[in-house]
Amino acid sequence: MPAEEKPIPPSEWQVIVENVPLVSVDIVVKYDGGILLGKRENEPAKGEWFVPGGTVLKNEARTEAVHRVADEELGESVVIDECLGTYEHFYDTSEIDDVESKHYVATAYRCHLEHNEPDFSGDDQHSSLDVFYPPFNDFHPYVERYIDDL
Repeated sequence: MPAEEKPIPPSEWQVIVENVPLVSVDIVVKYDGGILLGKRENEPAKGEWFVPGGTVLKNEARTEAVHRVADEELGESVVIDECLGTYEHFYDTSEIDDVESKHYVATAYRCHLEHNEPDFSGDDQHSSLDVFYPPFNDFHPYVERYIDDL
Protein backbone atom coordinates (compact mmCIF):
# COMPACT_ATOMS: atom_id res chain seq x y z
CA MET A 1 0.00 0.00 0.00
CA PRO A 2 1.64 3.31 -1.03
CA ALA A 3 2.18 5.88 1.75
CA GLU A 4 -0.56 8.16 0.39
CA GLU A 5 -3.11 5.31 0.72
CA LYS A 6 -2.19 4.28 4.27
CA PRO A 7 -4.96 4.99 6.79
CA ILE A 8 -2.50 6.62 9.22
CA PRO A 9 0.20 9.13 8.18
CA PRO A 10 3.75 7.75 8.73
CA SER A 11 4.63 10.27 11.46
CA GLU A 12 1.52 9.31 13.44
CA TRP A 13 2.15 5.60 12.83
CA GLN A 14 5.63 6.01 14.32
CA VAL A 15 4.16 7.49 17.52
CA ILE A 16 1.63 4.65 17.73
CA VAL A 17 4.24 1.89 17.22
CA GLU A 18 6.51 3.53 19.81
CA ASN A 19 3.79 3.67 22.46
CA VAL A 20 0.88 1.29 21.83
CA PRO A 21 0.40 -2.45 21.27
CA LEU A 22 -1.06 -3.09 17.82
CA VAL A 23 -4.28 -5.06 17.41
CA SER A 24 -3.78 -7.48 14.54
CA VAL A 25 -4.93 -10.69 12.90
CA ASP A 26 -2.79 -13.59 11.71
CA ILE A 27 -4.06 -16.10 9.20
CA VAL A 28 -2.99 -19.74 9.48
CA VAL A 29 -3.95 -21.03 6.05
CA LYS A 30 -4.19 -24.80 5.73
CA TYR A 31 -3.69 -25.84 2.12
CA ASP A 32 -3.10 -29.20 0.45
CA GLY A 33 -2.13 -30.88 3.75
CA GLY A 34 0.29 -28.13 4.73
CA ILE A 35 0.49 -24.56 5.95
CA LEU A 36 0.88 -21.56 3.64
CA LEU A 37 3.64 -19.16 4.70
CA GLY A 38 5.23 -16.08 3.20
CA LYS A 39 8.91 -15.11 3.37
CA ARG A 40 8.89 -11.68 5.02
CA GLU A 41 10.63 -8.78 3.33
CA ASN A 42 10.16 -6.23 6.10
CA GLU A 43 10.65 -5.99 9.83
CA PRO A 44 9.72 -7.38 12.18
CA ALA A 45 10.67 -10.97 11.38
CA LYS A 46 12.37 -10.00 8.12
CA GLY A 47 13.67 -13.08 6.31
CA GLU A 48 11.43 -15.46 8.27
CA TRP A 49 8.69 -17.69 6.88
CA PHE A 50 5.59 -16.33 8.60
CA VAL A 51 1.81 -16.50 8.40
CA PRO A 52 0.02 -13.67 6.59
CA GLY A 53 -1.25 -11.01 8.95
CA GLY A 54 -1.92 -7.37 9.51
CA THR A 55 -3.21 -4.61 11.72
CA VAL A 56 -6.93 -4.28 12.32
CA LEU A 57 -8.18 -0.91 11.11
CA LYS A 58 -10.46 1.30 13.19
CA ASN A 59 -14.13 0.27 12.83
CA GLU A 60 -13.09 -2.99 11.15
CA ALA A 61 -14.13 -6.27 12.76
CA ARG A 62 -11.30 -8.78 13.18
CA THR A 63 -13.00 -11.21 10.81
CA GLU A 64 -13.30 -8.44 8.21
CA ALA A 65 -9.57 -7.79 8.69
CA VAL A 66 -8.86 -11.49 8.00
CA HIS A 67 -10.56 -11.23 4.61
CA ARG A 68 -8.90 -7.91 3.74
CA VAL A 69 -5.44 -9.18 4.71
CA ALA A 70 -5.93 -12.38 2.70
CA ASP A 71 -6.90 -10.34 -0.36
CA GLU A 72 -3.97 -7.94 0.10
CA GLU A 73 -1.23 -10.41 1.03
CA LEU A 74 -2.30 -13.50 -0.91
CA GLY A 75 -4.52 -12.17 -3.67
CA GLU A 76 -6.98 -14.90 -2.66
CA SER A 77 -10.10 -15.20 -0.53
CA VAL A 78 -10.21 -17.38 2.56
CA VAL A 79 -12.89 -19.09 4.61
CA ILE A 80 -12.48 -18.82 8.37
CA ASP A 81 -12.63 -22.24 10.05
CA GLU A 82 -11.75 -21.41 13.65
CA CYS A 83 -10.41 -18.70 15.90
CA LEU A 84 -7.24 -20.12 17.51
CA GLY A 85 -7.12 -17.41 20.15
CA THR A 86 -5.22 -14.27 20.98
CA TYR A 87 -1.43 -14.18 21.22
CA GLU A 88 1.11 -11.52 22.14
CA HIS A 89 4.12 -10.96 19.91
CA PHE A 90 7.07 -8.93 21.16
CA TYR A 91 9.78 -7.94 18.69
CA ASP A 92 13.03 -6.12 19.35
CA THR A 93 12.91 -4.56 15.90
CA SER A 94 10.53 -2.52 13.76
CA GLU A 95 10.19 -1.36 10.16
CA ILE A 96 10.37 2.26 11.38
CA ASP A 97 13.71 4.04 11.79
CA ASP A 98 14.43 4.96 15.42
CA VAL A 99 11.72 2.61 16.75
CA GLU A 100 13.45 -0.33 18.38
CA SER A 101 10.53 -2.62 19.16
CA LYS A 102 7.05 -3.64 18.14
CA HIS A 103 4.26 -5.24 20.19
CA TYR A 104 1.27 -7.01 18.65
CA VAL A 105 -1.87 -8.39 20.25
CA ALA A 106 -2.72 -10.82 17.48
CA THR A 107 -5.83 -12.94 17.08
CA ALA A 108 -5.04 -15.97 14.93
CA TYR A 109 -7.56 -17.68 12.66
CA ARG A 110 -7.28 -21.08 11.02
CA CYS A 111 -8.56 -20.70 7.48
CA HIS A 112 -8.67 -22.47 4.16
CA LEU A 113 -8.64 -21.00 0.69
CA GLU A 114 -11.97 -20.35 -0.97
CA HIS A 115 -10.69 -21.73 -4.29
CA ASN A 116 -8.99 -25.10 -4.86
CA GLU A 117 -6.59 -23.75 -7.49
CA PRO A 118 -5.32 -20.44 -6.13
CA ASP A 119 -3.35 -17.90 -8.11
CA PHE A 120 -1.29 -16.16 -5.45
CA SER A 121 -0.41 -12.62 -6.39
CA GLY A 122 1.16 -11.70 -3.06
CA ASP A 123 2.36 -8.27 -2.03
CA ASP A 124 5.54 -6.34 -1.31
CA GLN A 125 5.75 -7.75 2.23
CA HIS A 126 6.68 -11.23 0.97
CA SER A 127 9.35 -12.31 -1.50
CA SER A 128 7.50 -15.59 -2.00
CA LEU A 129 4.69 -17.76 -0.72
CA ASP A 130 5.04 -21.49 -0.20
CA VAL A 131 3.26 -24.44 1.40
CA PHE A 132 5.15 -26.29 4.14
CA TYR A 133 4.32 -29.84 5.19
CA PRO A 134 4.80 -31.75 8.45
CA PRO A 135 7.02 -32.19 10.26
CA PHE A 136 7.14 -28.45 10.88
CA ASN A 137 10.64 -27.54 12.05
CA ASP A 138 12.77 -24.43 12.40
CA PHE A 139 10.07 -21.81 12.00
CA HIS A 140 9.81 -18.56 13.89
CA PRO A 141 8.65 -19.33 17.47
CA TYR A 142 5.38 -17.44 16.93
CA VAL A 143 4.59 -19.56 13.86
CA GLU A 144 5.43 -22.72 15.82
CA ARG A 145 2.95 -21.67 18.53
CA TYR A 146 0.20 -21.39 15.93
CA ILE A 147 1.06 -24.79 14.45
CA ASP A 148 1.08 -26.35 17.94
CA ASP A 149 -2.41 -24.97 18.56
CA LEU A 150 -3.96 -26.35 15.35
